[in-house]
Amino acid sequence: MTGLPLRVALIGAGPAAFYAADHLLKQAPSAEVDMFDRLPTPFGLVRHGVAPDHQKIKSVVKGFAAVAGDPRFRFFGNVEFGRDIDLAGLAAHYHQVLFATGAQTDRRMNIPGEDLAGSFPATGFVAWYNGHPSFRGERFNLETPAAVVVGVGNVAIDVARMLSLDAHELAATDMARHAVAALAASHVRDVYVLGRRGPAQAAFTTPELKELSELPNVDLVIDPAEAALDPLSAAELERANDPVLRRKVELIQALAGRPLAGRPRRLHLRFLVSPEELLDDGQGRVGAVRVVSNELVASGTGSLSAKPTTRRETIPAGLVFRSVGYRGVELPGVPFDSRWGVIANTAGRVCDPASDETIPGLYTAGWIKRGPSGVIGTNKADAVETVAAMLADAAAGISLHPSHPTAAEADAYIGSRCTRPVSFADWQRLDAMEVEAGARVGCPRVKFSSVTGMLAALDGEGGPPGN
Repeated sequence: MTGLPLRVALIGAGPAAFYAADHLLKQAPSAEVDMFDRLPTPFGLVRHGVAPDHQKIKSVVKGFAAVAGDPRFRFFGNVEFGRDIDLAGLAAHYHQVLFATGAQTDRRMNIPGEDLAGSFPATGFVAWYNGHPSFRGERFNLETPAAVVVGVGNVAIDVARMLSLDAHELAATDMARHAVAALAASHVRDVYVLGRRGPAQAAFTTPELKELSELPNVDLVIDPAEAALDPLSAAELERANDPVLRRKVELIQALAGRPLAGRPRRLHLRFLVSPEELLDDGQGRVGAVRVVSNELVASGTGSLSAKPTTRRETIPAGLVFRSVGYRGVELPGVPFDSRWGVIANTAGRVCDPASDETIPGLYTAGWIKRGPSGVIGTNKADAVETVAAMLADAAAGISLHPSHPTAAEADAYIGSRCTRPVSFADWQRLDAMEVEAGARVGCPRVKFSSVTGMLAALDGEGGPPGN
């Protein structure tokens, strides 16, 4: 590759992909980066996963936009790997291909009744209220007076909070307008969040918990008995000597002792309970959730695991969201570790899962590389590790051997497979339309929530955002 640009294709346009692009462009003056995403819009979960009322977190896209401003970077939205482009085609046009497609599906609970109407993965609800085009048509039973969220990670807490906000609070965010309308008319008044282990093992952060405790029209309900630490958890907390974790536990216990104010909605934060079965209401829909109380026991790995007791209860609810973990989706022709739900890799180099031998020129970063862990910023170090491997391999002459390694030839390939690629300049036009529409109604932006609406707007044939 001496004297030639290092041509790199990035599949995915979320934080991991942008961090990788940034590091590549800074460390390799010869690099040219083409980024592909199946949606016309970049930024992945920053756009479609971060809660609408957490605008500060979304400010990270300013840095990503600066990356996109590099003349050696190009964005191709509305181009899907496996539909429009494939591995063979990319190998003919790029020296390296990096996959950063995230963890797109929820893990299942594997309990009876999980597939009843009214039972959903949390990611689908999050994508729906954030305006993801693939989820715009989803319908949720918001006429039920109670909903259950299984899991106590930050996503579960976001879902519970969105179900609890009032109409004016929702309207002030960048939530998709169809979701604002539906949630404003919601009959849900009780939201139950179920954690199978105790307060010391809860995955949500202290700021998320504090936010729940300050919702103006919601009583946060925590049973003091469930907030108390069992001896094993108390010993674990002592050994950890983690002041952040200790403050979170102390806040949970303080909130458990707080008197209720009689507000119109209640958010029940439960610990040491697991769903055993979703009960049919007699018409094929969820009517209630049977839960079992747990006790914590030491596991062989040194952590504490939940063991069911004989105590059971039934929570009437017509809507259930599971948020018990996420996993990646296999990509056509790319080695996949189905046990862990990630692309098979060694420190970012894609490998054959049977032999562990690395495959020259193929790489991965983000959740599809390591599994669903960490926050947005965690992807930066992860991407740097992968890019270091890419640059080391390039220096050693280890790469794909494209027969058409120029930008013009890549353009011809993409143009022959996709009728309407969307550039970053196109996205900036959509972005301006959304922000302008938001300013008119007093919110950060009004999102386009359909691909056809975005493309029509770009071609001067469509209506305003919100379509």
